[in-house]
Amino acid sequence: QVQLVESGGGLVQSGGSLRLSCAASERAFSRYAMGWFRQAPGKEREFVGGINWNGADTYYADSVKGRCTISRDNAKKTMYLQMNSLKPEDTAVYYCAASQVRAVLTFRRENDYDYWGQGTQVTVSS
Repeated sequence: QVQLVESGGGLVQSGGSLRLSCAASERAFSRYAMGWFRQAPGKEREFVGGINWNGADTYYADSVKGRCTISRDNAKKTMYLQMNSLKPEDTAVYYCAASQVRAVLTFRRENDYDYWGQGTQVTVSS
């Protein structure tokens, strides 16, 4: 069982930046592909970005491409989401998720992931 804990959320003005962290309890963290999702009030949870086991490959939703960067530090068992040029529409609860090894992994679907964190709130004021 992998436990994931997000941190780094908060209130920021439009145009500002935040860096979210996702700390994992699993010693074998490097075996997992990871992803970020978000859920705004009244909306379904949506894909933000994903990263493969060693950080060589990253994937982003069109809505955040060019503004967000995902990275990971396997030695620290932590994944990051650097968000720049934030907009009010980025306001949401942000979740990190971990995916066990599987034959087909799109990174973009919720059911690609086996473990989820509790989320951290990001609020962008206009």
